[in-house]
Amino acid sequence: PKPTRALPDVLTYAEVEAIMDTAGALSPDAYANASRDAAMLETLYGAGLRISELIGLRVRDLSLEDGLVSVHGKGDRHRIVPLGGRAVRVLQRYLRERRPDLDRGRSDGVVFLNQHGRPLSRMGAWKIVGKHVRNAGIEKRVTPHTFRHSFATHLLEGGADLVAVQEMLGHADISTTQIYTHVDRRYLQEEHRQHHPRG
Repeated sequence: PKPTRALPDVLTYAEVEAIMDTAGALSPDAYANASRDAAMLETLYGAGLRISELIGLRVRDLSLEDGLVSVHGKGDRHRIVPLGGRAVRVLQRYLRERRPDLDRGRSDGVVFLNQHGRPLSRMGAWKIVGKHVRNAGIEKRVTPHTFRHSFATHLLEGGADLVAVQEMLGHADISTTQIYTHVDRRYLQEEHRQHHPRG
């Protein structure tokens, strides 16, 4: 028999909202990097980026007027991904209000910077995600990649075309994207069980 792949962990819509609300509610006076964190989380979920793609994003990769991000992905593949209105707004705010204070000429044009003005590390991004997940009261294990899984699953649940989702994720092979249709089926089965009179 063919080995089965584990289904990815996915956030519910309510959990995504709770994390985004928690990050967005922080006052820049109380926490200087509030707008950076909100922009980072919205970009992870809004564009379905891998963590390496997120921390490697450069300002020149953003076309916020068009709501697009140019992503340099795995295997040196390039793709253009829509961001969505909320991600665009929080990115604009971060780029206008906080990033100039962080950039000390050592950023190489990278979007997300640490408090020393250097590009945010993979571990730094993981810590930021963990902090906001905890602040939102979510107890399950959530990694930066969970946002990517949630992006794909929520698009498919909303009726998006599988090939379009494949393109947005940057998957070379559609079978990689098809794992999310299994998650979607699990969602459908649960909906059926809860709402069908004989479920």
